[in-house]
Amino acid sequence: MTIDLIIKNANLYIEKRIVKAGIAIEGDKIIKIAKETNLPPASKVIDLDGKLVLPGLIDMHVHLRDEGLSYKEDFYSGTAAAAAGGLTTIVDMPNNQPVTMSLKTLRERMKRAKERILVNVAFHSAFPASVEEIAHLVEKGGAIAFKFFMDRKIGGVHPKDDQTLFDYLKTVAKLGVHVAVHAEDFSLIKRNESKVKFLEKENIEIFLSAHSSDREAEAIKKISRIAQESSARIHICHLSSFKGLIEVLNSKRRGIQVSCEITPHHLLLTVDDLKSKGKIALVNPPLRSKDDVISLWKAVHEGKIDTFASDHAPHMLEEKSLSLKGACTGIPGLETMLPLLLTQVNKGYLTLENLVKMTSERPAQILGLNGRGKITEGGCADLTVIDLSRKFKIDPSSFYSKAKHSPFEGWIVKGKPIKTFVNGCLIMDEGEIVASPGCGKIVTRKKKL
Repeated sequence: MTIDLIIKNANLYIEKRIVKAGIAIEGDKIIKIAKETNLPPASKVIDLDGKLVLPGLIDMHVHLRDEGLSYKEDFYSGTAAAAAGGLTTIVDMPNNQPVTMSLKTLRERMKRAKERILVNVAFHSAFPASVEEIAHLVEKGGAIAFKFFMDRKIGGVHPKDDQTLFDYLKTVAKLGVHVAVHAEDFSLIKRNESKVKFLEKENIEIFLSAHSSDREAEAIKKISRIAQESSARIHICHLSSFKGLIEVLNSKRRGIQVSCEITPHHLLLTVDDLKSKGKIALVNPPLRSKDDVISLWKAVHEGKIDTFASDHAPHMLEEKSLSLKGACTGIPGLETMLPLLLTQVNKGYLTLENLVKMTSERPAQILGLNGRGKITEGGCADLTVIDLSRKFKIDPSSFYSKAKHSPFEGWIVKGKPIKTFVNGCLIMDEGEIVASPGCGKIVTRKKKL
């Protein structure tokens, strides 16, 4: 039998080891991993010349925009950026126009994405208007998780309404999905945000005070308590501070079902970069102190943080240039995350084992993506090929994302994704998108993967 594809002369990351072998792919599945002499004939053969192959990367925190925000990003540009960055599965956030918070809006969003995406996409939903709709969003709509914003009302639950939040979390817990949480205390933020007028040097501190690490820690403590009472599983998004980390670890010690993620910008930039670069580096939660960064790196090294995520949040440059009260927070991250992390691997500051665990294995476990997150026979043929020795300068003007800016502009990085395979198809080859829209799949909870 002649199969679809052989990938030969590869160094495969399998179960914490580098294995020199080839991969046989039929359709969207890996059917055999073996020495090349033991692989079946194929219609197409790709020689990787000894390059390293990782399980396809999974990003749990991506804002793909589209619909009413398509001028910022759309399903094609966002998934092209993901493929260029070595990502094979990404999870979309619900704060869109319209907000993804009902069976109707979720289905319409999936329908729009289906023929436009280049990588696999799963979808968060915000909480719906009524608790009765939650099961429909998962069982009929295929939402992979819910997203709850504690800093503002997006969806059907107000951050200050603890009883309703408890009711929703208790219902979600019965469905086996988790709730991703933007953890910043609503009341404390609103009290301070009213003081902020413009982003000038003299009042950056006011912005930082409005979004201080105390706000993050208080929010994590609150949501953890309600999660414990409701038996819900929560995932803390973009952990940014030592105080927040302490609350996550306290919750884990108490047996609360909590996982957490961290972004490259919260590990590699500090508040000094916000002060020097201005609103290009404006993110929410904000960049923190050097001491926070040191503590978070220590937690990464000790395996206390579950996943890396980009929090890809594209905006037009002019939207980043408004006064602080109107400036959009967030940066594009899909095309920079892996090169930035590979640079840390090359420096000896991050192990390859931790990189794979936090970008592939743990995200797949948290999301329930059977067959993804590892290179294994019978698994999905989602693969990221990297050149660990490739150096290049980050140039936002070359991004596939519509957001052509980055606080990492000009950084020299070492380590680059050079090929991205999604469902057995070569999507990105040496920085070029070589596949047509629609190659990615909509990933849902209701399907056995």
